[in-house]
Amino acid sequence: MNEIYRQYLIDGERAGARYALTAPRNVPFGVAGSQMGKRPGSSLEFIDHREYQPGDDLRRIDWSGFARSDKLTVKLYRDEVNPHLDVVIDSSCSMALENSPKAQATLGLAAVFATAASNVGYSHTAWWAGDGCQQVDNGRDRPSIWEGLDFTYRGVLPTSFIKLPPSWRPFGLRVLISDLLWPGDPLALLAQFAEQASAVVVVQVLGEVDVDPTERGNIRLIDSETDQVQEIFVDAAAEKRYRAALTRHQESWHLAAKQTGAIMTTVVAEEILSDWRLEALVASEVLTIM
Repeated sequence: MNEIYRQYLIDGERAGARYALTAPRNVPFGVAGSQMGKRPGSSLEFIDHREYQPGDDLRRIDWSGFARSDKLTVKLYRDEVNPHLDVVIDSSCSMALENSPKAQATLGLAAVFATAASNVGYSHTAWWAGDGCQQVDNGRDRPSIWEGLDFTYRGVLPTSFIKLPPSWRPFGLRVLISDLLWPGDPLALLAQFAEQASAVVVVQVLGEVDVDPTERGNIRLIDSETDQVQEIFVDAAAEKRYRAALTRHQESWHLAAKQTGAIMTTVVAEEILSDWRLEALVASEVLTIM
């Protein structure tokens, strides 16, 4: 792995020592009866059923369910589920454009989340969404020793999830870190990401140039995934159209997040890397300052 990238994992791990992971108040629809507490083991909230096994506490048997199905099941509660975080890193080429620090900020944020999870007793697994969604080498250990991460995937995140569907932990908290800059309706992807999760967080990482483009005149664009070249002329009207398109795109993601119960927030890479003050994530009640 690029050693420059490793330094940002180290920086994120160091910054994460100041934060604790918390569970968003909203949870995805379709996870019946689930409500993750702010700390592991903080409640006896009902989660799900599992098949009865000899030696199980008879007081946990769901007798009404037995009457309906003639099958013995026991009720599973939150304090019986080990709290877990799955953090997913978008490793597409668009995250590592020249003169953009999105890749560095993304790695740092993934390290922050993993460290903040460890601070409150969560286990964690780091994933990279590239040519399929796969576990990061050493991705269950501290971020500074993660291996194999790069940003060379010439595709989009939905295709990654389809090509090699990941096996995320049921009833865990899931965090997706990406610039989200691909076309299409995000609802299908978020619905898949939220399935059987106790809570979902989407962090959009943009560069300053994504948020506030300032270059004018004739510009040569190269698509980072397809290498397609396009010559365009940027003036005030074109900039206005771009800003309107970005706003519509972000609104579609916020709507999909609302429909799936996810928390979504946008951060600017340069601001993250300047001081590692994560006000947007604290304001969203995803992280707290220790």
